[in-house]
Amino acid sequence: MLAAFAIGVRTGRHRGVDVAWGLAFVAVALTGYGLSAGHGDDGRRLLATALVTAWGLRLSGHIGWRSRGAPEDPRYARMLARKPGPWYALRKVYLLQAGLLWFVSLPVQVAQYLPDRLGPLAVAAVALWTLGLVFETVGDRQLAVFRADPANRGRLMTEGLWSWTRHPNYFGDACVWWGLFLLVADRPLGWATVLSPLLMNWLLAYGSGKPMAERGSAGKPGWAEYAARTSGFFPRPPHRS
Repeated sequence: MLAAFAIGVRTGRHRGVDVAWGLAFVAVALTGYGLSAGHGDDGRRLLATALVTAWGLRLSGHIGWRSRGAPEDPRYARMLARKPGPWYALRKVYLLQAGLLWFVSLPVQVAQYLPDRLGPLAVAAVALWTLGLVFETVGDRQLAVFRADPANRGRLMTEGLWSWTRHPNYFGDACVWWGLFLLVADRPLGWATVLSPLLMNWLLAYGSGKPMAERGSAGKPGWAEYAARTSGFFPRPPHRS
């Protein structure tokens, strides 16, 4: 995050912190894997590291490609306009996100040090993680194709996974982190980290995820009808009326 802050100050754009978000989780996983050698079960350590690395690299790559050449993110522009200067950005954007990602990643950190071998719950963990990654990847791809068509400028994406939930990417993100929690949920120490996926779920559904995204869509034609027939988070078939 400090490296992302230095780049943000140099370029005058702080939207790069969104790219750093996924990479920072990868850094946590790889660091934990290295430090826990000889302490935790090798299978659990390797699985947790592989799942986080695959998720984090995909997310950062997608955000980096999507935002290439783009101006400052309006969210950060509005936030940092209140108090111009790099130190407010460091505290309000980078250090805050650093603290959040450390807390959210606690199940991954604990997974590196648990000495017990993986049990049957690991199957459910990987299945839920896979469901989440599919929702994220497919949802992001469908939205990218939709936005690439000039005929869709100013229109809402209401097809594919976006007809089942208004935020397939956020729902997928939540599934990923609940899946990672299940990797440690077979041990009491793992249950001590249950607040981590709960926090991520809250951020996605009620914090900086869904509410902020919908503020940018609410003014588009057809939003009220789309919101009325489509689930706000958990996927379900759209209402017909």
